Amino acid sequence: MLLKKIKKVLLSLVAAATVSATLTGAFGATTVSADTTNAQELQLDAKAAIAVDAKTGQIIYGKNESQLLPVASMTKLVSIYLVLQAIKEGKLSWDQKVSVDDASYQVSQNTSLSNVPLKKGNTYTVRQLYQASLIYSANGAVMTLANAVSGSQKAFVDKMRTLLKSWGINDAEIYTASGLGNNEIGNAKYPGAPTNAENKLSAKEMALVSQKLLTDYPEVLKTTSIARMKFNNGTSETEMENWNWMLKGLAKAYSELPVDGLKTGTSDSAGADFTGTVNKDGHRIITVVLGAPHTSDTDVSRFTQTQKLMSYVYNNFTYTTIKANQSFKGAQQLPVYHGKELKTKAVTKNATAVWLKNGLSTASLQASLKGNKKLYKNGGLEAPLAKNKNIGTISLQVKQQPLTYLNGATSLKLTATNTQKIEKANIFVIMGRAIKNFFTNLF
Repeated sequence: MLLKKIKKVLLSLVAAATVSATLTGAFGATTVSADTTNAQELQLDAKAAIAVDAKTGQIIYGKNESQLLPVASMTKLVSIYLVLQAIKEGKLSWDQKVSVDDASYQVSQNTSLSNVPLKKGNTYTVRQLYQASLIYSANGAVMTLANAVSGSQKAFVDKMRTLLKSWGINDAEIYTASGLGNNEIGNAKYPGAPTNAENKLSAKEMALVSQKLLTDYPEVLKTTSIARMKFNNGTSETEMENWNWMLKGLAKAYSELPVDGLKTGTSDSAGADFTGTVNKDGHRIITVVLGAPHTSDTDVSRFTQTQKLMSYVYNNFTYTTIKANQSFKGAQQLPVYHGKELKTKAVTKNATAVWLKNGLSTASLQASLKGNKKLYKNGGLEAPLAKNKNIGTISLQVKQQPLTYLNGATSLKLTATNTQKIEKANIFVIMGRAIKNFFTNLF
């Protein structure tokens, strides 16, 4: 992770050189298909990329999104999740002071890496280390937090692996809390792992990590959106400028895309990575770009590609609301067993939304309905049944656009409910139906 301090004059030159292209190119993109199986049409200059809805996990765009690649310091999003979890559970507190072990200290002194220089004998609050980890990608700081959570780097990495597996991420390669290579953290390296081992996840998996973080701890954006902050080392201060240059006031900020997170990553093997998030017009998306060019410390390629991807989503898709209590042709009713009525209407229980290609609407959705078998008897929902029960699942697809999700679903699945109470028929009605069915089947 050959990150170095960037002088303000260089950032000014980068900003001046790129602002013209930014203003003229971002929202003048050619309208192309948003089919995630035709990712080449966007022509992103990156090894892999993905764009997803932050709430539903709908994959709006994907390019090699399942390919395992180095993620470098984007690893810190997993580590920060565990730190926030520990705080929520009362195992850590924001003002708790933490001491620095030898390995974390040694890493923090490496000026070729992104760091705030920690001092032996000093203690730092969890809040200070948390801010340094997210804003300045400080490697020694996040290692110190890992020790505070789990007692050792190995124990923390094991905790990271367990967390990822609990989310269905089973192929991740995780060796360090910081995203540094196993050979870059001295005597804290993961035992038994190759010296050159490095953390790897796919773009899809990084998007899932980010979705979990934003869902469970949305307050993280209060820190990831900070462009600049000073870190108090005890006797001096370090100016921390966020490596996410798409934030307001930094080199690749763009007013049409109010980016407020999340994390960059850089290494020789990874190239330039960036997991970003933006909330435009009330609709938040997450993007991941892996393996963008990184020709120098002032290369803005990962942000250029991210801006292109974000603009593409907002320009070429419509955020389409599906209301609660909505029914769909072909999925309007389910059979009822021993009810006063033999069928009941099925509607969506909750409102949701889907990103549809421009020109498509809810009329383009094709629906299918599957009953909740736990409520079934003899081929129908058993009466009596209370109002607003989860009577089944409505699955929605679009012929002109694949619907895929981070959880592996290949359709939009919605809970179906009944809008009216289903009462049981009396014994005479039930007997009459039985007699009628007997003679119908007899002849």
